[in-house]
Amino acid sequence: MRRIAGVMASGGRERYAMQNGARLAHLLFLLMAGLALVACWTAVKGAADAAAPVAQTAAPIVDVAQLDGIIGPATARYVIRALEYAEQQNAQALVIEMDTPGGLLKSMQDMTKAILNSPVPTVVYVYPSGARAASAGVFVTYAANIAAMAPTTHLGAAHPVGMGLGGAGSTEMTKVTNDAVAEIRGFAALRERNAAWAEQAVRRSVSISGQQALRLHVVDLIAESPRDLLVKIDGRSVRTTVGLRRLRTRDARIVDVPMNTAERLLLLLGDPNIGFILMTIAMYGIIFELSNPGSVFPGVIGGLALILALATFAVIEVNVAGLLLIAFALILFIADIKVPSHGVLTAGGIAAFVFGSVLLTEHQAPFLRISLVLILVVAALTAAFFAFAVGAGIHAQTRKVQTGREGLRDAIGVARSDLAPAGMVFVQGELWSAESADGVISQGQRVRVVQVKGLRLTVRKAGETSKKEDGE
Repeated sequence: MRRIAGVMASGGRERYAMQNGARLAHLLFLLMAGLALVACWTAVKGAADAAAPVAQTAAPIVDVAQLDGIIGPATARYVIRALEYAEQQNAQALVIEMDTPGGLLKSMQDMTKAILNSPVPTVVYVYPSGARAASAGVFVTYAANIAAMAPTTHLGAAHPVGMGLGGAGSTEMTKVTNDAVAEIRGFAALRERNAAWAEQAVRRSVSISGQQALRLHVVDLIAESPRDLLVKIDGRSVRTTVGLRRLRTRDARIVDVPMNTAERLLLLLGDPNIGFILMTIAMYGIIFELSNPGSVFPGVIGGLALILALATFAVIEVNVAGLLLIAFALILFIADIKVPSHGVLTAGGIAAFVFGSVLLTEHQAPFLRISLVLILVVAALTAAFFAFAVGAGIHAQTRKVQTGREGLRDAIGVARSDLAPAGMVFVQGELWSAESADGVISQGQRVRVVQVKGLRLTVRKAGETSKKEDGE
């Protein structure tokens, strides 16, 4: 027994040793595989890093961002991202192709701050022919290292416009104007451009063509095309936050930096007309939900549209009085549904809606105002909808009753027995006890109800021109 126990103990130790050996082998295998992966990753990364300078040396890169439209949070975010991307690529420059009527002061300041503090040389190019750099676009042009324009383009009209600034000569407008003048004069001094003209563009909203801008030293050059621009700025030295940089752009590879999905969505929400449409959808959604409680879907859509609309209006700084008038219009619309007023409340709601919509962006620049045509179209559709709803309600109230005792009057039926004068008639799918007011009526003759007395009808013989008919 001791021998057997010893053999068993020996076998257990051997199995234990074999299991430990297998575990150790597995661990060694995993460790070696991990080291191999790390080695491969290091080799690949090193090769890529080593190849990058060669590629840049062989073909310099110039990134291009297209600023087309209103300067707002979306475009500011886009330009800032393009500058970061150009820095990562070690690009020779970032060219901003600009065609803008202007935009929001805060977004312009975010953009110019990023341009001034970027290690990447920036080139603002007013392009294509017929484009403009107005209002906030003038500030961005002055902030860039190099300012260029295509033929038949223009820039200027940089006077501040915005909500709550008051009219010309007001204290608030004077403060904002003086601040804008100081800012653009600082850009002009930094980039050695015409500061006197820049001040006139802010104070008097003057504008000039590309050739005039070149002659007045507002811009640095006129270029026919993006490639012509790169040829003309090749060899120029510009000062950035990392020091003096000499541009090598003649044979540079142009890389477009498009807007991403988030920036495009933000750009869409920055349009005051889109915000107005969203607000209208929200209004209809709330009206339908309150008219039919429990529908859920209109309420969800209306709530989502309302949030997006408020986000839009927060960006473009709308008039609070306009918002209050639109809210009052919504209350009147709902009240007209709950307490029919034959259109009086709806008329008041339409008036409040139109005035409120016009006031929303009244003090903004023209390109930041809600289209008057859009306001009138929405108001007309709203009026048509409520006119239809009110008309249907009035028709329902004045329509002859079709059910109950009142609905039996003038109804046509058939005599089921002789009425001399009492008997049975079949009217509106039911048998009724009836009495003839027209002498004897034979079984099978058509009758017309002339009076209802409790559960008994008074009938006459029906003529050919009956109003209702009900038989078997």
